[in-house]
Amino acid sequence: MGAFYLFSYWFGFAILCILLLIASAFLGYCLYRSNYFRVGYSFKETRSGRNLHDKFLQWSEMYGPVYRINSLHMVIIGVTCPEATKEILMSPKYPKDKLLYARLFNLFGVRFLGSGLVSATNHEQWYKQRRIMDPAFSTLYLRGLMGTFNERAENLMDELTKLADSKKEAKMHQLLSRVTLDVITKVAFGMDLDLVNNDSPFPKAIETCLKGMVANLRDLFFQYKQKNRPFIKEVREACQFLRTTGEDWISKRRTAVQNGEDVPKDILTQIIKSAGQEEEITKEDEDLMLDNFVTFLIAGQETTASQLAFCITELARNPDVMEKAQKEVDSVLGMKQEISYDDLGELTYLGQVLKETLRLYPSAPGLSREVSSDITIAGYDIPGGTIQMFDTYVNGRMDKFFKDPLTFDPDRFHPDATKPYYCYFPFALGARSCLGQKFAQMEAKVVMAKLLQRFDFSLVPGQSFDILDTGTLRPKSGVVCNIKHRDQ
Repeated sequence: MGAFYLFSYWFGFAILCILLLIASAFLGYCLYRSNYFRVGYSFKETRSGRNLHDKFLQWSEMYGPVYRINSLHMVIIGVTCPEATKEILMSPKYPKDKLLYARLFNLFGVRFLGSGLVSATNHEQWYKQRRIMDPAFSTLYLRGLMGTFNERAENLMDELTKLADSKKEAKMHQLLSRVTLDVITKVAFGMDLDLVNNDSPFPKAIETCLKGMVANLRDLFFQYKQKNRPFIKEVREACQFLRTTGEDWISKRRTAVQNGEDVPKDILTQIIKSAGQEEEITKEDEDLMLDNFVTFLIAGQETTASQLAFCITELARNPDVMEKAQKEVDSVLGMKQEISYDDLGELTYLGQVLKETLRLYPSAPGLSREVSSDITIAGYDIPGGTIQMFDTYVNGRMDKFFKDPLTFDPDRFHPDATKPYYCYFPFALGARSCLGQKFAQMEAKVVMAKLLQRFDFSLVPGQSFDILDTGTLRPKSGVVCNIKHRDQ
């Protein structure tokens, strides 16, 4: 009898979901007609598994600077108008999209990013966190990280030397993910993991969480499908692993602080400060600390690794650009191994190469804002309560903003070149721009400078140049390279 009641309950729940879906779709059709009556454009495309940003680019070119995306009864406005981009992203009065970031709060029932610095939609809550975190990203503090950047990059160079000597292929994205994770765990949390040389569950856990995040965003019913249960279990375990690790590291640091020990003024210390100085902290404080631990761990590893991997891809495809970058590195660094903070400022062409990489391959390409009242964008009246979507991937590949947009040309970012007007924002814009962007570009410059100083590299033939969207953009092939010493 119990089994019958259980079956009846779930059968009734399924029927209710179907009826709600039909009602929502019908309402969306009545309010905002589209070619897809049942669920609208967005739902159909998100479940196709494609790089959605290419579809957004296609729509922008077809329909102009403002276009509408239907998703059930919701409407999202795609915007490529620089004036509107400036108005909305530079102003604090337009909050982040609550519906989107609500789906990042938990992953299949386990708290994920929660209300951390990236996902907080309440401006006052975010502003309080941002002010506390700022000291960990000051120029003075970042200058002191050069030793760690150099040390961790040297570990990568040692591994590449072994591969070059043995003439084995290098899986660059995998190696770069390890070195960037090594950097963030050391400089942000004070942990020496030596991930380039040692296996660790961290890279796999982060990748699993990101895949789960994308699945949760793209398919509203993903978690209700029987076939997805094994993967959902993996995602839940990965989230729990990251948060349990964070709980352990935070506890040890709090004990050190309470005992009056000398602790670094790093991100972990700032995370603890965000909970206040009280001996007893609340469950809400604990959750927020873990939210920011997971946020910085993922943001500090995945985005920089993908930028470096795409940069290597484009340098290998454009040997003239690689040669010019190597000449600059030789001129600035010579044979010295230790790169100084001042050296980074002299590597101007390498900086242009990294910026051009982000134009074509922004790690976090899209962002959204919610408008509470009616506005006008490019002559179109936009009702309040709608979500505005901005995509630097789309803008970066449009001919009206960048001539020959698919050509990799670092001279677009020459100091004397005309600067793009609010159509290039790989780290977002305004008050909610990425706190760690300078950190990330310092790290990227150190790694690329050492790589160009010592090695020539070429892509193994036959691999794909497709882009994989796993919440951040990454190269689908993994960027497999042949590595050789420059003196050979």
